[in-house]
Amino acid sequence: MNKHFEDARYYLKRAGETATKGVKEELEPVEEQFNKLTGKEEEPEPGRLDTVRSDLKEIQDKAEGEAKEAIGNARKRIDAYRN
Repeated sequence: MNKHFEDARYYLKRAGETATKGVKEELEPVEEQFNKLTGKEEEPEPGRLDTVRSDLKEIQDKAEGEAKEAIGNARKRIDAYRN
């Protein structure tokens, strides 16, 4: 592709991205006012503590599952050894 076309495509892409950011920034107060009037509030982002708690819960569940599996395998080995 011709270098001039590549340059033009690049600058058109940048112009589109910049225009998108500008429109979002201009409409942000309108969106906030609309949400306030309709009673819709933004969901708060999960805090760091909530993220850590959910990660710990996942780790705990995984550990419990692995422990139950290990106990089951140990019981099978003991039964096999006894018989």
